[in-house]
Amino acid sequence: MDDGLHPRDDSAGLEVSTRSLVREISLLFIFPLLGISAVSAETPVVELHEFTPARPGYVYAFPQDHGSHEQFQTEWWYFTGHLSTTNGRRFGYELTFFRRGIDSPDAWSNPSAWAMRHLYFAHFALTDEANEQFWFAEKLSRAGINKAGAEADRLHVWIDRWLLEAVASNHRQFHLQAQAEGFSIDLTLESSKSHVIHGTDGVSRKGKEAEAISHYYSMTRLQTTGSVVVEGVPLAVNGVSWMDHEFGSADLSDGLVGWDWFSLQLENNYDIMAYGLRRVDGTFDPASSGTLVRPDGSSTSISFEALNVRVQEHWTSPASGARYPSQWTLSIPSERVELNISPRMANQELVTRRSTAVTYWEGAVDVTGFWKGENIHGQGYVELTGYAEPYRP
Repeated sequence: MDDGLHPRDDSAGLEVSTRSLVREISLLFIFPLLGISAVSAETPVVELHEFTPARPGYVYAFPQDHGSHEQFQTEWWYFTGHLSTTNGRRFGYELTFFRRGIDSPDAWSNPSAWAMRHLYFAHFALTDEANEQFWFAEKLSRAGINKAGAEADRLHVWIDRWLLEAVASNHRQFHLQAQAEGFSIDLTLESSKSHVIHGTDGVSRKGKEAEAISHYYSMTRLQTTGSVVVEGVPLAVNGVSWMDHEFGSADLSDGLVGWDWFSLQLENNYDIMAYGLRRVDGTFDPASSGTLVRPDGSSTSISFEALNVRVQEHWTSPASGARYPSQWTLSIPSERVELNISPRMANQELVTRRSTAVTYWEGAVDVTGFWKGENIHGQGYVELTGYAEPYRP
């Protein structure tokens, strides 16, 4: 990166050659978007592989649902957290794995182990507050010959030596590991609350259409210990993390360009997840919603009408030119909650040209405000997509 705030880029994370990858992705994605057939007139038309849509009434089964769901086209496992050393040096981190099933008849009829039925992507970022540096790296690989993949009945997702893995049979303890040029993490996480299912009737809405839904749950409090390495210096850390897992086969509804997503962990042991699905004009779609998680792990869905998110400031990226919100007030009037959310660093943007090709802001934030009339503090993560360009998978 040329702005001095992204000093390392893990190009070694690519697991297929750039030339072959560009050709395959062009055939599979770019041609259909342009309305051009990738087969000749003489080639028989073969039906695309059909993925299962998310449906209301889905009944989660844990720990199996921590694993992969290859019957759905899109899936991601997402961890963020706040870490500190014994002398108070603070870090934020993100480690996310994505799986995208391919709508290619050749892939599903080809018996080869190299057949590209699923692509795996991973993003790894570290916010180093003391040095005001934001590091990120990315990986891409196909499922096959064990270079990348995800197990079906438990949490074990990997690309090369980057991994997320359950290390206890009850899936309440996890191991995270990622290493890039200049920075790495090796963390153990243990959940202090049970999983929280978002939305209603087993689905989370992603637009006005009935089929624009996904299955989405979180583990909002994971006590975290381990190490961070920055420029060759290992540092023992501890803190708190957040885990999301989402899967489905529908993309955003037409007319939506991205989302503003918030995960907040407050000092009174309440947690809040909220997302606003953003229209072209910048307003939020009524399908937007959230979840309030209590100290005992029970939760309540928050409707769009019950949420109020106001942008207070903006920041313009020197890398992409995107103009992002940079200060927010989030209120839940029915709960007498009003929170001010501030990034710990302005520049926490990922420009993922070598993997998902999505430019987005994903950053550590601090929280202050009022909870039922009392002062409150906390921390969280915010994700902003669709500001550099409309989001498309």
